[in-house]
Amino acid sequence: MLAQFLTPHKRDFSSLSQQEILALAISSEEDDGRIYRSYADWLRHDFPDSAAMFDEMASEEDEHRRWLIDLHREKFGERIPLIRREHVRGFYDRKPDWLVKPKGVDAVRRQAAEMEQQACRFYAEAARRAEDASIRKLLGDLARAEAGHIGTAMHSEQANVPATVKEAEAQAERKQFVLTYVQPGLAGLMDGSVSTLAPIFATAFATQDTWTTFLVGLAASLGAGISMGFTEAAHDDGVISGRGSPLHRGLASGIMTAIGGLGHALPYLIPDFWTATALAFIVVFVELWAIAFIQNHYMETPWGKAIFQVVLGGALVFAVGVLIGGG
Repeated sequence: MLAQFLTPHKRDFSSLSQQEILALAISSEEDDGRIYRSYADWLRHDFPDSAAMFDEMASEEDEHRRWLIDLHREKFGERIPLIRREHVRGFYDRKPDWLVKPKGVDAVRRQAAEMEQQACRFYAEAARRAEDASIRKLLGDLARAEAGHIGTAMHSEQANVPATVKEAEAQAERKQFVLTYVQPGLAGLMDGSVSTLAPIFATAFATQDTWTTFLVGLAASLGAGISMGFTEAAHDDGVISGRGSPLHRGLASGIMTAIGGLGHALPYLIPDFWTATALAFIVVFVELWAIAFIQNHYMETPWGKAIFQVVLGGALVFAVGVLIGGG
């Protein structure tokens, strides 16, 4: 119910008919084929082998699309409903080429492997929901085909070597941990730490009353935590995106949001204003550096970029609060 309120223009995947699932699969295969051809054209001069691989993957996406269209024609006729991945709540999205290509050929291969993983999850879930035997069979076959492409996309021809398998499993497990806990938790910590700076320090310098400041910080932190938690849980059920349980993601986001705000609100339980404010300054410094560390360690953001984004952004919000409260 809340998800429908937050994203009223999107459909739940569970509400799609079998015809709409086929139409969604057709449009997704068309998009992926175009993306792979774009990668191939970009890589052709410097990486001809990788370009050939992406040409082959694009041709296979075209073949999948033809299978799907033939089945749609057989079951539902010539008119294919217009439904795309952006019309479905929680459905996986695709990063634009201009965000992936500058990161290099390895990033392109990783993106392709992620695309295949997402497509595999989609077909597996769609096959599970299909009631028609022929539709279910085709979707199951496509799920297996997409699963077979993942190793190809990463150039992992030795996928059956035990050491390689263990490494791949460890990487998949770490990625799932990042998607389910670290990513929403980091978003919550950033929102709680940064967004509450202005109201807390504006109240502190305007009133110089530590108890009032604490109450404002408590209300802002808990309110933001509840809001972020519900939003994270509601906007994606995790079935197709593979981001994991919405409950786990919502709790991670909500709890870390509250912690981020409470960190610099709790010092104002100290009756002396300047002692509390000095301690709050120290806490803010630690929070911002913790966010930068998490971005660098888990999200692979370069230190310089992480520090610039977090510390500079936090400093600006902090300055706004002090200027408003001090004025």
